[in-house]
Formats: sequence, structure tokens, C-alpha cells
Amino acid sequence: MKNLALFASGNGTNVQRIAEYFADDATICIKLIVCNNAKGYVLERAKKLGIASYLISDKETFYNTDTVLQILQQHQIDFIVLAGFLWLIPHRLIEAYPHRIINIHPALLPKYGGKGMYGMHVHEAVVANRETESGITIHYVNQCYDEGEVIFQVKCSLSPNDTAENVAQKVHDLEYAYFPKVIAEVVKKN
Repeated sequence: MKNLALFASGNGTNVQRIAEYFADDATICIKLIVCNNAKGYVLERAKKLGIASYLISDKETFYNTDTVLQILQQHQIDFIVLAGFLWLIPHRLIEAYPHRIINIHPALLPKYGGKGMYGMHVHEAVVANRETESGITIHYVNQCYDEGEVIFQVKCSLSPNDTAENVAQKVHDLEYAYFPKVIAEVVKKN
């Protein structure tokens, strides 16, 4: 059995989808949901799903103490999955979980990645640049935003009439369809 911690900052729709996907899996357990936003609806989702949660109280704690690492160790976490988590992962966590932290990005990296490129900011930039395709990138996490080794990418076509909201929906559909499957593949081969 591999234990996963899901990190999220907001609503948590991907967290819910991942938790539901693995609910009956005998080899992968969603053991903990970590959030850095006291108002993030993902904390309510954690309660409804019956999954333990941990609220990171501030950046000082996250970046300058071992508190989060200790929480992960207490829950015997094997892998970390970022599902809409907006803070850069500290080096101490990357060292403790080498090639065992994965992230999803709502664009085809290396385009539209980096600090500040998340959520609707990405989709608005894609539309503003009249891209003909977008998609998702699932990658390992390193010390830089969205620069880790790519694990998986899938594309969707865009039309000239697509709004940022249309692009967001197409990308969400890809996230829901592929993210849990790719997580399963990565965890099971490690």
C-alpha cells in the first residue's frame, strides 16, 4: 500500500476526483490533504471524504521548519501530489521525496509555466496569444515552478472563438480524465 498526500490551495475539484478514483484501490490510499489556505473549500471536501487534513498556517512554517515534513512522516506518506497547490515546494521536501512529488499544470509546458501562471491566468494568456491548442502537463517537481521532468502531456484543440472559460473547461476535462490514471502509473512503478 502506497500512501499519498494531496496538496491543494483552493476549491479542490481535482482532489475530490483523485480521492474518488482511488477510493476502492487496494494499493493506493489518499491518506492526507494539505492546504495552505484556511478558506480553501478543499478542507471541507477533506471532511466530507473522511480524509485527514492539515492546514499550513503560514509561509514561515512551510519554508523554514520541518513541521510539514514531520506531518507527512507521521502519516507515512510515500508520494505527494500537487493538485492546484500554489506555493513553491521547499527544498527539504524535494530532498525527502525525490521523484515522488508530482504536479499537474493546465498548459503544455514549457509554454505558460512559471511563477504566477496558474488557473485562469494561464487560460487567459493562451487565448490572448491565439493558440490553436492547449492541454495539461503532469511533471515531477523540482526547485523551480513548472520546470521538473515531464511525465505526461495531452493536448486539446482550440478554436478562434474559444474564451478563457471554454479553454478552462477543456483543460479541466483532460485533468479529470488523465490525472488519476497517470498518478496510478507513476506510484505503481516506484
